[in-house]
Amino acid sequence: MSVFDDLVGQEPAVRELRSAAASAAEVLRGGSGAGMTHAWLFTGPPGSGRSVAARAFAAALQCPDLGCGECDACRHVLAGTHADVEVVRPSGLSYGVKDSRDLVLRAGSRPSGGRWQVVCFEDADRATEQAANVLLKAIEEPAPRTVWLLCAPSPEDLVLTIRSRCRLVTLRTPPSAAVAEVLVRRDGIDTDMAAFAARAAQGHIGRARRLATDAEARRRREEVLRIPLSLDGIGACLSAAAQLVEAAEGETNAAAGELDAAETAELRRALGEREGGKGLPRGSAAVLRDLEERQKSRTTRMRRDALDRALLDLASFYRDVLIVQAGSGIDLANADKEEEIRGVASGAAPETTLRRLEAIMECRERLEANANPLLAVEAMTVSLQFH
Repeated sequence: MSVFDDLVGQEPAVRELRSAAASAAEVLRGGSGAGMTHAWLFTGPPGSGRSVAARAFAAALQCPDLGCGECDACRHVLAGTHADVEVVRPSGLSYGVKDSRDLVLRAGSRPSGGRWQVVCFEDADRATEQAANVLLKAIEEPAPRTVWLLCAPSPEDLVLTIRSRCRLVTLRTPPSAAVAEVLVRRDGIDTDMAAFAARAAQGHIGRARRLATDAEARRRREEVLRIPLSLDGIGACLSAAAQLVEAAEGETNAAAGELDAAETAELRRALGEREGGKGLPRGSAAVLRDLEERQKSRTTRMRRDALDRALLDLASFYRDVLIVQAGSGIDLANADKEEEIRGVASGAAPETTLRRLEAIMECRERLEANANPLLAVEAMTVSLQFH
């Protein structure tokens, strides 16, 4: 067993990280540790396992046996409870300068276990420019036993001054067969369901698990994949766009509401609120407003992520259409929709399919730039119909 077992289809990266962990152990023994450095950047497409790789490496750094997966250090790191491993998961649209300053203070402390103080920063590309400048100073002059593990889709998503000081680990999209094998082995999922989910998710491990275990996720995918066949006029385009946006909001509102209510109640208790809403000290209103703003940002991010998952499913349909048109023989991501895919492929030119894929990607970019979701999706569905 190893902490790297769940890093699917990433053999070159695993070899590099194992070697670095051995060099880090050499540093602890007083050696040079030439293969180890204090800052790492994990990049790769969505679902490739950036955060999985970073957490596995963090465990290997804390483990006396370089990531056995069985000792207390490994179990605590993977569970997110290790005292010397700080895991940062930005829940909102961005990661601000105040959060960065707090993080830098924590990162500069001495490791309580005597090995390494590790900061695992998932979605580091969400750091604002000011926050990135704060991180840069800490990465330029790190504490002797501090290791920074940053995760981002690509090196270009971080400012040059930070990425130039990091050692790059590039991950790739894992093969569907490898993803299916992990779903069967680790999650006990039926072989046929695992194969379907891995193929439909196109190697994205998290989405594959969601499809395999959540009937509602499979239903939403079915609705999205019906859109290309329903666009027969402006009215249908606008209706499809509204359905996509409403589905994303419906998917997230309940979950966000539960999180918000639990967090607000916990904060009120911590502030000393008594029964009936009494007993809050002066200044509590500002603290509660700050929490509310962060919750709003998180809800917006959750809605955007849900909508983006739908757009990726839609893009996979047109990707399959293009494969059929090109006659490449590559396996279809949506093999269960082969008849519909071939119907669309026969009624359009490959150039049209490419323009449709570009419309979907452009919509994703607009949403990331904070465009109005409904307007962005409406523009996309109209482009899908009239291209």
